[in-house]
Amino acid sequence: MTRHAPNPADAVTSAAELIDARIVELGDWRGEALAQVRALIHAALPDVQETWKWRGTPVWEHNGILCTGEAYRQAVKLTFAQGAALPDPKGLFNASLEGNTRRAIDIHEGTMPNAAAFKALLREAAKFNAARKKR
Repeated sequence: MTRHAPNPADAVTSAAELIDARIVELGDWRGEALAQVRALIHAALPDVQETWKWRGTPVWEHNGILCTGEAYRQAVKLTFAQGAALPDPKGLFNASLEGNTRRAIDIHEGTMPNAAAFKALLREAAKFNAARKKR
């Protein structure tokens, strides 16, 4: 049985369903990586909000955008909206390092970021967003 992705134009299709469909649609290591990252995000921040933006990008938000999850041929890219402002003592950021605002983690086949360090980074991003929102 072939599973078809929900239609993003369908207002009743939730972001969670669209992300589920993207994971299935990828059907390879990228889908597995995106599913693992998603599980870590929910473990770190159980009240995180999943959204679907920019015509097909999974986005995780907590008082603002934490990160996006995009799948490319060679990598799953997790772009942190305010990554340049976050402490990264474990050196997880490995892409988009030249920007003034964003930072990214590129996950390649057979690799995953350290789970504890990744969850700590997500919590820092949430804390940063909360502090920014108060200003």
